[in-house]
Amino acid sequence: ASDVYKRQPLDSGIGPEVYDMEHGKKVSRQQVYTLLVQVGRKDGDGLPEAATGGALVAFSSGIDEAEAVRETVAILKQADLAPLDVTGYGTLTEREAQGHEIDADERQLMARALAENSVVIAQMTPFFGDSKDP
Repeated sequence: ASDVYKRQPLDSGIGPEVYDMEHGKKVSRQQVYTLLVQVGRKDGDGLPEAATGGALVAFSSGIDEAEAVRETVAILKQADLAPLDVTGYGTLTEREAQGHEIDADERQLMARALAENSVVIAQMTPFFGDSKDP
């Protein structure tokens, strides 16, 4: 038998939740979003001394991209980084529809972000000199 999903409004502050009525469990609406974050310099940021800033690729879970961005920015600020700009590249499904090639390592990191409801930093590239290009 296939699982039956039905929306029921709850007082969660984020709108209707999705429930598996057959098993009586809440079904997560979390998705993982790919984000590119440019960061500036800040004391204790861990970037090389000569770096002028950097860029990070993050996989962040959220109900929507806005939540994923907010969570990522908050985590980076807690890590003494200075986020300047965030570009969203969408969910796995959206990226595949755009023709992006996504390797097994990326898929594994995305699955981890979803399973742990977390932000996973996949890559960090420091910028040097006047250019923001790595």
